[in-house]
Amino acid sequence: MTTNDHPGHEDSADRLDRDAEAAQVRAAQVDEVPDDALLAVEGLRVSYPGKGRRAARNSVLRGVSFGVRAGETLGLVGGSGSGKTTIGRAVLGLVPVEAGAITFDGERIERAGRARRRELSRCLQVIFQDPYTSLNPSLTIGDTLSEPLLGQGYGRREARGRVAGLLDRVRLPADAAERLPREFSGGQRQRVAIARALAIDPRLIVCDEPVSALDLTTQQTVLELLLEIQEQTAVAYLFVSHDLSVIRFMSHRVAVVHQGRIVETGGAAEVTSRPRHPYTRGLMLSAPVADVAEQRERRRALERPDGADASAR
Repeated sequence: MTTNDHPGHEDSADRLDRDAEAAQVRAAQVDEVPDDALLAVEGLRVSYPGKGRRAARNSVLRGVSFGVRAGETLGLVGGSGSGKTTIGRAVLGLVPVEAGAITFDGERIERAGRARRRELSRCLQVIFQDPYTSLNPSLTIGDTLSEPLLGQGYGRREARGRVAGLLDRVRLPADAAERLPREFSGGQRQRVAIARALAIDPRLIVCDEPVSALDLTTQQTVLELLLEIQEQTAVAYLFVSHDLSVIRFMSHRVAVVHQGRIVETGGAAEVTSRPRHPYTRGLMLSAPVADVAEQRERRRALERPDGADASAR
């Protein structure tokens, strides 16, 4: 009897494949939670109830581990349904954590209560994806930016001065404070959202697809603004995106998320030009490129054993 005829061969092969994949995932996470991490996520698991009373829970995150240092950008990249957005929401306390630890500046926060979360908002902020829905349409820009300041004990005069400085930082005119969100373009609204996130000098900002709703030219302007702010303030970013080119431009390090696991990590240049995991290679090949010759060269580069030379942050 040949090996292929053995009744247990198929099960053994499947098991070997699963073991190999698990080993790749473990290897991807080695040393990815540095001792000096501002934000450390270890063994994070999140699941949601299935449909129906007896349905099994739907596992969304399956033991995710990573760290973000002060002043650093870690890019989380993956396709739709990969779990990357859920990671950011778990860090912000917006989804319940089933298992694992989230440590911010030495403090475990995965089960922090509402009052502590309000206090943490001074250090931990978010920029959401859609600038058209993330701003209250009935509040002026000045009121939107003053709200977190007043909540942290600023006086009204002090808050007005701070708002003027924030608008200048994101390159919006001072009279923007008296206007409503509907009077601004998508890119300008996202600048307001950035200003709001910066209002109380956070140490880390979760950027959840912050430019995906914008046109390409506006995307570039907003990304450059975020980089400039990071250089000036040393704020850290946990940057979530499906777009490898955006992740490459913004990130110091990259973590690739697939089916609720981190399957590859490394420096931005390394991951985006010499990917090791098949899923990462697929992301690169599926990324849109306007120039046919450039797309052809990308495919050739990915087929070469040593990948391609590239530069990144």
